[in-house]
Amino acid sequence: MNKGSAVIFFANFLSDLAVDLDEGEVLAQWAQQAPRKVWLLRPGDVLVSPVPLGKEFLEYVTGLTGVPSESVTVIAVPPIGAVPLAQAVRQAGLTDRLRALAGEPGAALLPTALDASAIGFARDLGLTVHPYSTVDDAAAALKITMRLNTKAGFREVAERLGMRLPAGQVCRRPEVDGAVREFLGQYERVVIKPDRSAGGHGMRFVARGDLEGGSVELDAIGGPVGMWVVEERVDVSASVSIQLETNTSGTRVLFSGAMHTTQGSFTGYVSPLPPSCAHVAGELEEWGLQLGRHLADHGYAGPFGVDALVSTDGAVYADESNIRRTATTTPHTMVTRLTAGSAVARPAWSVSNGYTRRPFNFEQALARLREHHLAFDPARGEGVVLYVDAPSDGRSWRYAVISANADGVGERDARLSQAMEFESI
Repeated sequence: MNKGSAVIFFANFLSDLAVDLDEGEVLAQWAQQAPRKVWLLRPGDVLVSPVPLGKEFLEYVTGLTGVPSESVTVIAVPPIGAVPLAQAVRQAGLTDRLRALAGEPGAALLPTALDASAIGFARDLGLTVHPYSTVDDAAAALKITMRLNTKAGFREVAERLGMRLPAGQVCRRPEVDGAVREFLGQYERVVIKPDRSAGGHGMRFVARGDLEGGSVELDAIGGPVGMWVVEERVDVSASVSIQLETNTSGTRVLFSGAMHTTQGSFTGYVSPLPPSCAHVAGELEEWGLQLGRHLADHGYAGPFGVDALVSTDGAVYADESNIRRTATTTPHTMVTRLTAGSAVARPAWSVSNGYTRRPFNFEQALARLREHHLAFDPARGEGVVLYVDAPSDGRSWRYAVISANADGVGERDARLSQAMEFESI
């Protein structure tokens, strides 16, 4: 992103873009990742976060990025429940302060999720929405953004663009049971997905014999007549994704990699694609570029991704699109920023979670990394980064590993597991 005037990074994880606001518990859990947005800040920028940032974490980040901590502003918005961040800012009486910070010409709001609430808030503040030229341009992109963050919307567009998809059916909640039984007559296993979901939230896996005359139990997502997708469950050898960026000038690939998942839920990521998945890179890129052109034709500008499944027989199936900043967007920017000017020209990296046997505060965790010579070294462009603040329980740590190659990532990850005394899950 070209840097000129101040950017207001608006960490609106509490958004209806991916799931309904009724899913308050899962949204609050996602919001705990908001501190990672501090890696994006440059002098004059502002971060509006739904959770507070620890002083130690902020100093750690600015020490690695070289941005004086006093040159950026972090506004932690007091929690008031599952409401959009803009509403929480207003209720906390922080609007005037934010308006003053964004007062210089050319300042822009950069929301984590492009939703109606963020667009309305930008209008209130007299800001544009990055990367759009006007707020009206951002508003015009909202329809396609919302549509392609649904499973049904993606399947419709993906079929039109010629992507390979698992056999599937879109239906309302009352029709799910019948669709599952019909699919189990053709396939040994099926997966059931809520239409609007992220990170695997609400997914169900059913095999022949599981129902035993009963009904499929679904989460309350989407209400009594909400949309769901029933699909053949592909025998998966790997879950992969490609992340891109599009605008009126065209679409470009940012990075690709393999996802770590547990029962369909995202738990980590490694980039670039491992050799076992290298054969799908061309098809993934083709799908991403096709989708980027479709998005641009409908007014969308910004980052997006396509997730896919690699079957055990080597075929790749498009799974979903994420038309937003995802769990890997900020870490990739962080890695690019930290390795600029180092000896590592094309870094391999991963993000993951680890659960320590006993709790640490941020300084203690960082001391562990330094003691075991694992802490990120800016000169070498390699090491472990604690890219999210200390967890509330002191044990569930999110971290990134950066190295010159994939073998180095794996080696450091293994050493980190021992140094931090991660429990096996």
